[in-house]
Amino acid sequence: MSAAETDYIIAPGAVLNIFVWQHPDLSTTIPVRPDGKVSTPLIEDMMAAGKTPTQLARDMEEVLSRFIRQPTVNVIVQTAAPSFAQQVRVVGQAANPQALAYRDGMTLLDVMIQVGGLGEFAAGNRAKLVRRTGEGTTEINVRLDDLLNLGDMRQNVRIQPGDVVIIPEARF
Repeated sequence: MSAAETDYIIAPGAVLNIFVWQHPDLSTTIPVRPDGKVSTPLIEDMMAAGKTPTQLARDMEEVLSRFIRQPTVNVIVQTAAPSFAQQVRVVGQAANPQALAYRDGMTLLDVMIQVGGLGEFAAGNRAKLVRRTGEGTTEINVRLDDLLNLGDMRQNVRIQPGDVVIIPEARF
């Protein structure tokens, strides 16, 4: 994996500390808005999501150079927010369906604990794990009832960033 593939990518919800050297009036701490943009003194509605902190700093320097001579900007991530590619999403009949931040070594059991287990009407043994691959997507059948209620650790698959766990509703 190259360094570019492992650099932090700013996402909505992150909190950034913007430091403009020798200009404390332009330095600020700001959240990245849901639309992915930030606004600071002299810079209005700049796209931050999808950029590294260094890329954002250079873009801000370019705008600030219209107002001050040779600005130096540092962008420090105070609170990180995972990009969509670094999330695991659980949809359907989980007790609390949500998007979770991916952690190295995460398993399906970890994910299910974080979402509070299965919902009342879940058909856990018909759940699927959808994973993006180089050729598209692949579906992995997972038996969540067996994992959670019987302790069948064969169902405790390793999770990858971007995985989606789909838990269908039971048929009545």
